Formats: sequence, structure tokens, C-alpha cells
Amino acid sequence: MVNILIKLRRQMVITTLSLLILCLLLVVRVKYLSVTELPSPPPVVVEDVSVQTVHKYNISCSAIYDMDPIEVSKSLVIRRHHIVEDTDESLRNLTSDCPLFIKSRGYDKVCVTEEEREFPLAYSLVVHKSAWMVERLIRTLYTPYNIFCIHYDQKSSSQFIAAMKSLVGCFPNVFIASQLESVYYASFSRLKADLNCLSDLLTSEVKWKYVINLCGQDFPLRSNIELVAELKKLNGANMLESSWPTEYKSWRFTFHHELMSANYEYEKIPVRTDVKKALPPHDIQMFTGNAYFVASRALIVYLNSSDVVKDFLAWSEDTFSPDEHFWATVVRLPGVPGEVPRSEPDITDLMSMTRLVKWQYLEEDLYPTCSGAHNRAICIFGAAELRWLLHYGHWFANKFDTNVDPIIIQCLEEKLEEKSKLFRSLASPSCRES
Repeated sequence: MVNILIKLRRQMVITTLSLLILCLLLVVRVKYLSVTELPSPPPVVVEDVSVQTVHKYNISCSAIYDMDPIEVSKSLVIRRHHIVEDTDESLRNLTSDCPLFIKSRGYDKVCVTEEEREFPLAYSLVVHKSAWMVERLIRTLYTPYNIFCIHYDQKSSSQFIAAMKSLVGCFPNVFIASQLESVYYASFSRLKADLNCLSDLLTSEVKWKYVINLCGQDFPLRSNIELVAELKKLNGANMLESSWPTEYKSWRFTFHHELMSANYEYEKIPVRTDVKKALPPHDIQMFTGNAYFVASRALIVYLNSSDVVKDFLAWSEDTFSPDEHFWATVVRLPGVPGEVPRSEPDITDLMSMTRLVKWQYLEEDLYPTCSGAHNRAICIFGAAELRWLLHYGHWFANKFDTNVDPIIIQCLEEKLEEKSKLFRSLASPSCRES
């Protein structure tokens, strides 16, 4: 028995030393690897013309996925010393020549299966910066049969607005919302931005089956063909967070709030007053969740015509962050399409597949430590989380920022494109031949 314990202790020491040596090598590699060892891949060439598109880094995403220490260390070097900014102006310049833009970004090579054609999806994109991130989000989800509504913040930079207007000019199925808001954090304007897009999407000729709302720091973890397969399984149900309100969150809709100037990045923010609000109209029972949803067309049609919902929406205008209780509550209303009965238990953010967010205070308990950076206790994902993101089970994740880690976006694009080609080739002979 003693010999066995000694042997196990020796194995543990050897394993620990091996891990320490690996970590030391990784640190040394990161510290001394020269930026000159990281050449950029050649530029995109279309019909003998060199085209400036989004910057690509010379890195192996397959090795990142496999957690190869050398390749992960290379991604850290890029993050620290070698990030190339993709400017809004460069997207506007490229989209000024739509045929060149479409070819250089591969939109003309999208092969779509019959299942995808018969199950079009709609997207509401509420964005305010980083034009290339918006384009990359659309490109990853794009088929000619899907439809995309872009709502940009009226306070956005002139360069960003110009890039968005130029981008939509290259597609028949991407458009800017007919009514635009100045969006302020936690205010009614954030909810109104999505509602404006939803109203426009309902009038579209595209008879989409489901609508998904996203922001500019979201990115998909599933390809379009995978999303279609998952949404078909819902069979008319909706997917969103909806829980009984905690005491901490109840104040958000118990008191009247007024939008006031702030001396920091938000500019304006809803501020609680001492005035108590009347109870919700029609004896509506409140629920809380987040701003993001996967909703059936039937639900949106119902909400758009329901007097009860319109009264509840008006009542919500002076609440704090109404988008985080509006959707969670209306999906529990009796009789709505895809109703979640009030008697059913809470649907948490980890149960709803709509959005994977890694909270700093839950790291190491519910999920591994963030490899990127934190912003307001939310992880901005890094390249080392690629495998974890793709295997966790959610359909989208937040947050991503190419100024923090550009490799994670590049590798998600590459991995999702690989899966798209594989699944489409299996489902469609025409895709297999292309």
C-alpha cells in the first residue's frame, strides 16, 4: 500500500512539473515571440484586383480549437502587440462597389439547402459602432432567403452611419429600420429600437418563421443550417429567459423613472424617483429576463395587434431597462402563441439557448475563467474559449470585441463556415458539388 502511494505521489509530482514546464514555456514564448514572426496572410484578390477587406491574421484556428499552447500563445502576442483596426471607412469604401464587395466577401458562393429556403429567418440588429463587426455578423448568418433589419443609434458616428447605409445598398434583404431612435442605456429607447425593426420585418415580403434580435457585440455559435434545425424543433414555441422577479429587480418597475443626463459614457440614464407606479394593466403578472429573444412570427403578429400588449408597453415606458421584463412577461400572457404558462418554473439564461454570457462573479463556479477581458463584469471572450463556446450548447454569445481579441471572431467564422459546408453537402447534392 505504501509503495502504491509513493508511486501515485511520484506520478502527481511528474504531472505537476510537466504542467509547470508547459506554462513556463508558454510564458516565455509569449514574452519573446517577435511580432515579425507573425506575417499577415496575402490580401484578397478578386479578378486580379487586390481588395482591402477585414484583416485576417496568420494563425491556425484548428490548433486554437485543440488548445495548442504555441498557437494560443501566438494569439496572445497578436492581442498585445499586433491588432489591426478595421475602420468603418474601409467598409464604406469597399461597399461603394457592391459587385466587388459581394465577391470579395463570398456572398455569391453561399449554397443554401431546400430546408433553409423553406425556413427563412429574420434578424433585428440594434447596433451603434464597429461596422465590420456588423458585416461579419450578417455574413455568418447570411442566406439570400433570410432578412436583416439594422437599427443604428442616431448618436453613432457619421463614419459608422455612412458604412451602414452603404452596406445595405448591396443587398435586397438587408435594410435600415424606417424609424430610428437615440438609444440610451437601460431606457425605453433600447426596447423601441427592436420594436421598430420588428414592425418593419412584419411588412416585409419575406415570410420568415422566427426572428432573433442581436446587438453588435453578439456572434453566432451555430451556422444557419444548424439554427434552422434547432428552430424547427421548437415547433412554434419561443426561446427566451423568463423568471419570477427578485426583490432586487422589482424596483425597476415599481417606481417611476426619468431619463436624466449622466456624467459618464451613457450620456443619459433612467433615474429612479420616489413616485410609485400604478400596478401593471390588466392584472399582468411581471416576469424578468434579458433583452434577447428567439420569437415565432405568430408571437410577433399577436403582440403587434394586441391592445393588452400595447397598454403594457405604454405602462413600461418609465421603467428601468424595460427590455429586460417586457419580453419575459408577454411570453407568459395567457393565450399568446407559444405561451409559457405562469405555473411553469423559471427559464434562466443558462436554460435558454438564445445568449451565452459569462459573468465574472460566476466564473470557476459555472464556467471557466474568462481568457479575454471584462467589461461591467461581463467577459469579452478570448481565443482560448473557442472550443468551450462551440460546445456549451447555446446558439449565440456575448460579448466579442475585435479590439480586445480579434482571433476569436476569425476562428468562429472559420469553424462555422466549415460546419456549414459539411452539413449542407450532406443535405444537398448541389451543395456537395459546389
